Amino acid sequence: MGKKGVLLVNLGTPDSPEVADVRKYLDQFLMDERVIDIPKLNRTLLVKGIIVPFRSPKTSKLYKEIWNENGSPLLYYSEIQAKLLQEKLGSDYQVELAMRYQSPSIEQALAKLKAGLVESIKVIPLFPQYASASTGSVMQLVMELVGKWQTIPPISFINSFHDNKQMIEIFAENARKHQPETYDHVLFSFHGLPERQLLKCDHTSGYCLKTADCCQKLNDTNKFCYSAQGHDTARLLAKELGLPREKYTVCFQSRLGKEPWVQPYTTDVLKRLAAEGKKRLLVFSPAFVADCLETIYEITVEYHEEFRALGGEHVQLVESLNDHPKFIEALEEMAIS
Repeated sequence: MGKKGVLLVNLGTPDSPEVADVRKYLDQFLMDERVIDIPKLNRTLLVKGIIVPFRSPKTSKLYKEIWNENGSPLLYYSEIQAKLLQEKLGSDYQVELAMRYQSPSIEQALAKLKAGLVESIKVIPLFPQYASASTGSVMQLVMELVGKWQTIPPISFINSFHDNKQMIEIFAENARKHQPETYDHVLFSFHGLPERQLLKCDHTSGYCLKTADCCQKLNDTNKFCYSAQGHDTARLLAKELGLPREKYTVCFQSRLGKEPWVQPYTTDVLKRLAAEGKKRLLVFSPAFVADCLETIYEITVEYHEEFRALGGEHVQLVESLNDHPKFIEALEEMAIS
């Protein structure tokens, strides 16, 4: 029998922090019909005519702030995760890494698995909480590409792992290094999504966003909801750390544009906490399995500076899963399940 194939997929990163490469990355990312889910003509005019030309130089400067001797932190840690998982699984498996946008591409990674004559493929999108714009986009592209093969091996997907025990333990372990009891409040800041994308995922057409607390508890109706899964991750982390409900807030960062996104926005929460006299905040970003622009810069730099300008003192990021051995164990379990 042949090897079993495992495909790890993260979001992506520019090939370099230079404007031209950032432009290519943003163009591919934002032209994805699941990321900006509006008619193609409108999306093309918006992305290619407005967002990419104006945003690329600014985003390039931000990437230059986090780029280091290893290159992109997201790609660096993703490559380590793939390498360690290959060592963990052994010679009976072939592990390949891909990025949904830019390099290494999903098409290239699938070609390697095909050339390796794998007998099956397990696809693990590296997004703990399911969203159409992330996990759904990976699944769609993999199915489109493999669907063109003359021989299609058995293929399966990990939909989400928002409640993964090892993941919760790692985040809690990383948090304890910073002594959570010394902070005034804890934020679980997830990457934001437009509200319309949550509504599209509501197959009942009558549950999502009808009440203020519809995402607070995971149930059969909202089990695939990104926000509900995020709240569940936060609940499990709070339980692991012994945090009372009044000690933490779930919020959403990285809003783009003026339309309503999932709320509360992290920036609004910072303003509220500063007004309440809170001085020190501990911030998790549990939508990411590797530190990246949204954690290293957006939280550590931007939110820290914003909070200080409001009268706060310090915003401390809880490191992501990165190359933690327990996360490799979690990936191993997903790969062989």
